[in-house]
Amino acid sequence: MNTVDLKTIRHLALDMDGTIYKGGTLFDFTPAFLARMRALGVGCTFLTNNSSRSVRDYLAHLRHMGIDATTDEIYTSSLCTIDYLRLHRPDVKKLYVLGTRSLRAEFTEAGFEVTSGDDEPDVVVAGFDTELVFDRLCKAAWWIHRGKPFIATHPDRTCPTDQPTVLVDCGSICAALQMATGRAPDVVLGKPDASMLEGILHRHNLQPHELGMVGDRLMTDMAMARGAGAVGILVLTGEATREDTKDCPHPPDLIVPSIKELGQQLADVQAMAGDGR
Repeated sequence: MNTVDLKTIRHLALDMDGTIYKGGTLFDFTPAFLARMRALGVGCTFLTNNSSRSVRDYLAHLRHMGIDATTDEIYTSSLCTIDYLRLHRPDVKKLYVLGTRSLRAEFTEAGFEVTSGDDEPDVVVAGFDTELVFDRLCKAAWWIHRGKPFIATHPDRTCPTDQPTVLVDCGSICAALQMATGRAPDVVLGKPDASMLEGILHRHNLQPHELGMVGDRLMTDMAMARGAGAVGILVLTGEATREDTKDCPHPPDLIVPSIKELGQQLADVQAMAGDGR
């Protein structure tokens, strides 16, 4: 694990499940942590790969848990995909989106024309489609087979849940499309792709060392932090354990039991800086 200087941190990218809550339960220390970050002047962005919900949906979800967030405090793999298209494919206007109504609405609100699948699209975008319909899956496969660019919002094969089921996520839907067409996605965005954090860096005019990526997974959260040059901060309230970090190809820069202890460390660093130490 590398030595990390928390004095440089101006902003935190916060993974959600396993970091600020578990399943449907908010950690009891989360509200105090967020209040402390506001008091310290450290910005926070809630980050998720889940493209089945829109930013509006996530704001309502967080509000239901007792967290009042704003639109610019949410960054999803959907927004990452929109940013990618605007930056790298400004010619693209028409999309066939294999995703929920919320996901399709996000692309429409961003200025893209979302086709029904009967009209020829410029690009096929596949997301976490919890409203998956066989006919729509087949239309996506048709256009991919015809050679249209194929973009996945994120690679997750399953979505974490505390319910007795397996939530088949974007990566598994793309695997079905690949088996049917012989083509893997041309681009896979979302964690661990560094573009997720690059979008936040651009939004808030940050240098990589000024951004802390806080999460509970080594192969997504910490790998992404390393790829973007951000500070990787692993919390032990979710998937990864301290033992898992041994011989890890993407080791965190800092390990803390939870965001509670991270908040205390950031407060201590600022207090020391204020004292001139």
